Amino acid sequence: MSNHKYTQTRIVKRRKRKLRKRVYFILIPVIIAFLTVLGYGAFLYAKADSVLSNSYEDDGREKSPLRDAEVDPSIDNVSVLIIGVDENEHRDNAGNSRSDAIMLATFNKDEKSVNLVSIPRDSYVYIPEVGYEDKITHAHAFGGPKATIETVENLLDIPVDYYVRLNFHAFVDVVDALNGITVDVPYEFKESNSMDKRDAIHLYPGEQVVDGEEALALARTRKLDNDIQRGKRQMEIVKAVTSKATSVNSILNYDDILVAVGDNMTTNMTFSEMKTFISYGTSGTNLDIQSYTLEGYDYKPAGIYYWQLDEVALTETKSMLKNHLDIPNPLVENVTSDQNITTGEDSSTSY
Repeated sequence: MSNHKYTQTRIVKRRKRKLRKRVYFILIPVIIAFLTVLGYGAFLYAKADSVLSNSYEDDGREKSPLRDAEVDPSIDNVSVLIIGVDENEHRDNAGNSRSDAIMLATFNKDEKSVNLVSIPRDSYVYIPEVGYEDKITHAHAFGGPKATIETVENLLDIPVDYYVRLNFHAFVDVVDALNGITVDVPYEFKESNSMDKRDAIHLYPGEQVVDGEEALALARTRKLDNDIQRGKRQMEIVKAVTSKATSVNSILNYDDILVAVGDNMTTNMTFSEMKTFISYGTSGTNLDIQSYTLEGYDYKPAGIYYWQLDEVALTETKSMLKNHLDIPNPLVENVTSDQNITTGEDSSTSY
């Protein structure tokens, strides 16, 4: 082999070695990053399985009595009752507290949408557990989640398929794990913190990032408005937490979020059932959450304050929830049938 050919061969080999080095230089970090994400994902999955499975609590119901058969959240539209309580050692009220927030969420699988209804804590309703009307917040004190579920089912005439009972301490820790959330504070106020230290939280009006204690104070306060406005604020805070928690930037915070939730939550959902709700946040579009509050008016028999629900608005809310769950709505069907008989229209239209 001539010196010229030998030199060319050496140059080609050097170039190949350089090319391989460049390829390795690019590929190795990508592979490491992929394995890291994969490993972190596996870690999170294992941790979620452990933590959230420990939150499971059998409520003794295979299904709601308003369902003909058991539901599968991977294919069915379902409802979830969210019960917020404020229990801690300082208050010595574990297990017998009133519910501080009650929200019913209905999930529509095809639309990937959520309807979130806030039920004011002072709503005057029938409580089956005790057999008389009282503030709905008392249902949890009378019989825990089971009594609250039965009360909501009786009130709205729709099945409650699942429940999630959250202590407000989880709320504080979750917001902190997300490095705060952006909210619109309506006015200046002072409020106690989670340990009931008076006026420990001081917020000014305007859009701002708040930490867990500040978010809890905003969710709690009703000094300058009322329980209805507080319910609306709570729903906005829930939506802010959901939005940030489902963002890509929050992936590395999931470990802390799982710990915060797992220590402060009980639910009748298994881990397998929980996983099916992931599709609502990964459908490729922003999660569509519509929020509502049960309308009513002040009611003070014998000087005791209640929120008396407006019957017309309540009927409309029932119909809306039934439609969203795609379950039979006798009231609408009867009205439609009567209209069709009058007008001669085809009665096969579905709602």
